[in-house]
Amino acid sequence: MTDTSVSTKTEHKLRAAMDRLLAGKPQHSDGRLTKNNLALEAGVSPATMFRAKAVLADWDAHIDAHGSLTPGEARRDADIDDLRRQLAAAKKEITELNRRLTAATTVIASLHHDNQMLRAEHHQAGRLVALPIQQQSHQSNASGSP
Repeated sequence: MTDTSVSTKTEHKLRAAMDRLLAGKPQHSDGRLTKNNLALEAGVSPATMFRAKAVLADWDAHIDAHGSLTPGEARRDADIDDLRRQLAAAKKEITELNRRLTAATTVIASLHHDNQMLRAEHHQAGRLVALPIQQQSHQSNASGSP
């Protein structure tokens, strides 16, 4: 589509600039998909660019269809979203591990307390001595007489 409001040379400059910006390969601007950057990238004034109605219509159609993010910005946003998901999963795992650690600490403290109590009972009771087994009473029960 040729625009009669601007010269063919200007339209080619604008279309080449638009192609570079949309491809994420700017040469004369910061690469953001703005109309000011389109004019800057093409090396024309904003007033000249705004007279190129056909180029601006194509620009607006592309921006409406694909958004105003450059490929680099889209990758960055996708990376940020991925990192946010990873962070949420890590936080969830940390919360679960902290819950389990607290439960284990409680069990260990309880076992330590029980161990201390058993040691104290053992110390108070003194030494354990095995009682002798009475062989006679056991034999007399086996023969059937008391």
